[in-house]
Amino acid sequence: MKQANRGISWFWMSWGIFVSGLLVMAFGIALMIRAEAGSAPWDVFHIGLYQQFGLTIGTWSIIIGFVIIGATSLLERSLPKLGAFLNMLLVGVFIDIYLWLPFLKTPDHLPGKLVMLISGILIMGYGIGLYIAADRGAGPRDSLMLVLTERTGWKVQRIRLSMEMVVLFLGWLLQGPVNIGTLLFCITIGPIVGYSLPQCKTFVARLIERGGRNEDINKRKIRINDYDGVSKKAR
Repeated sequence: MKQANRGISWFWMSWGIFVSGLLVMAFGIALMIRAEAGSAPWDVFHIGLYQQFGLTIGTWSIIIGFVIIGATSLLERSLPKLGAFLNMLLVGVFIDIYLWLPFLKTPDHLPGKLVMLISGILIMGYGIGLYIAADRGAGPRDSLMLVLTERTGWKVQRIRLSMEMVVLFLGWLLQGPVNIGTLLFCITIGPIVGYSLPQCKTFVARLIERGGRNEDINKRKIRINDYDGVSKKAR
């Protein structure tokens, strides 16, 4: 019974961590967009679609994610995983919410834009690390990348680079924001996630361990004077 309760507790905790990671990642994306110094390749594509056809950036993120999930499902001949679906939906919603915040404005000067840009990349890297550490499934784009890797036999890096080059070119054709930030993101996001992911995994493991101790009172040290309010005065 204890093991079952612990499993249920971890199930809900992991989804909470997953959604928290998406919140953090979406905030990083919004900061990069607001910096107006260049965005990540997929966001260049989403912003280009928004500029040419309307709707919102988050809406286009969801639409493209839906198309990618559909393509991945066809290639795998299986239904999409819940984690990929929630990633597609929530990230788009969170991006729009952040971009609607009245205090999240583009800085007037270049140094401010660069600070916002770099902060966005760092925050996005830790958001990615956190949602991956929750182990609730890959996002739509990563799912497609993994399927294409299996089908083609190419290395993951080659597939990722090819996908991002294609969407970056399409985003550029749509007049999306290709700038120094785009290059900076492509160069740094891999090392940042490589650094943040082990930290996030350690953080999640500690949460699990703490949750397990809280659920099993027999593993905790019980001090009889903790709650009586008398012994402290007596001492």
